[in-house]
Amino acid sequence: MRIRFLILSLALSLVYPLTAATQPDTFQIVGAVRDRAGHPAADATVRLQSQGADRADQHRTGSTGEFAFSGLKPGTYVITATRLDQRSPAASVQGSAGTVQRVELTLETAAAGTGNATDMQFSDTPNFTVAAVTDWTAAGGHGSDVSLRTSESLTRDTLRLKAEPNGSASHDTDATERRLKQVLAQSPQDVNANAGLGRFYLNAGRYTDAVPPLAAAYALDPSNQANEYALALALVRSGDPGQAREHLDRLLAGNDRPEYHRLAGELEEKLGDSLAAVRAFEQAVKQDPSEENYFAWGTELLAHRAIWQARDVLEAGIKAHPHSTRLLTALGTALFSGALYEQAAERLCQASDLSPNDPEPYLFMGKVEIAAPNPLPCVETRLKRFVDQQPANALANYYYAMAYWKQHGKTTDPDTFTQVQALLDKAVRADPQCSSAYLQLGILQASRSDYQQASGFYRKAIAADALSTEAHYRLGVAYDRLGEKDKAAEEFRLHDELEKQQAAAVDRQRREVKQFLVQVGEQDKPAQP
Repeated sequence: MRIRFLILSLALSLVYPLTAATQPDTFQIVGAVRDRAGHPAADATVRLQSQGADRADQHRTGSTGEFAFSGLKPGTYVITATRLDQRSPAASVQGSAGTVQRVELTLETAAAGTGNATDMQFSDTPNFTVAAVTDWTAAGGHGSDVSLRTSESLTRDTLRLKAEPNGSASHDTDATERRLKQVLAQSPQDVNANAGLGRFYLNAGRYTDAVPPLAAAYALDPSNQANEYALALALVRSGDPGQAREHLDRLLAGNDRPEYHRLAGELEEKLGDSLAAVRAFEQAVKQDPSEENYFAWGTELLAHRAIWQARDVLEAGIKAHPHSTRLLTALGTALFSGALYEQAAERLCQASDLSPNDPEPYLFMGKVEIAAPNPLPCVETRLKRFVDQQPANALANYYYAMAYWKQHGKTTDPDTFTQVQALLDKAVRADPQCSSAYLQLGILQASRSDYQQASGFYRKAIAADALSTEAHYRLGVAYDRLGEKDKAAEEFRLHDELEKQQAAAVDRQRREVKQFLVQVGEQDKPAQP
């Protein structure tokens, strides 16, 4: 018996009969986790990942070591279990519709050289260390101020990127919410009823709504770490990091888990201790090199202008999770921030090829194409695909118009003029508040010296966005060409006033960003562009 449990005891059933919990078009994986002596492994984390996916479902074992994953789509899955410094060898499961597969996992002490192939290989001396933070001085960027502002905008957009759906969310959220509320109303003192509603709100991003039922679940059973972690997460994201810290400190004292460190990173960032935050994210990756942990660490570095280190972390994450659209998108932002425009475009194009229906990579590459000094080779064809997929999307038409015009050297030959104008017209029809498209329509008319038409488009651009400094300036030029000197002077005055206000606002925003001071090993310093 002991010898048998020294190795992975993988028992895939021949095919279990269809159970009531398994739908005809799905299958189920059930099993148990045991230690090397064959005893049930309580409080182990079981991770299930489908082939080609970047996110994994998780299950925490109880006292019997049992676990179950239901409602799975037929296909190939990889399943592993971890507990503290122990890990089971990965098992591959091939499931077909209407079946139940059983898996037995055996925990072994992690030894050097036996880790998962996707783990980041950390040496005793890290390649870089975030040593301190300082006030913003030069924003750590490269290129023109236009590029720098675009870099900052892309970074903010990157921080908001969400993980790819894992397919477990209910499509009828209203019905699910009603059902969970009814269950809770019938059993208000039931831990699972409170936790179920709280987790529903948590998964929906309704963090404030999630706090009361999760707090009730914790009060009913303070020993349930999974519910306490969910409560701490809801508190952090609903804006109560102080109360969250009490729960998180208790969780970390009782069990050192990677998800606790990732949440600690979120909490410290909200409390303003960016140095503690980045170290917590790094620790999470060392313990569990998941896509979510890589993204959290890489984007934390990016947010604090440690551009090259963010690039290194995100590249390592992509090696481990090559199908992660958001890791590729975040890497595109890092490369753009370092003035590596073509490399940034390549990564964003790669992200859009992996997830052609995801609008985010297209929106990023549209901004990159406009701000880059030269046309970017792969972008135009991808933005055309974006328009083909979403012909009524204002930004799809606007960004493709800009890329097409730039690829053709900003010329106004009849064919180019007609194509660009048609795309911009579609953009403003789709969104009458698309100020940027009105502005470009004005520039297009001005290129043919039709300042009367151009001034009309500039006024529409200002009506949609009164803070558009370029629209005010170009309207002033148009008025000047039309001989309306007083109107021109007023537009130039507004332009100068807005420029000063916006420059001051940008400077304040930059000074609020704490910049990381990084110590880098000599052999690992990135080549400067």
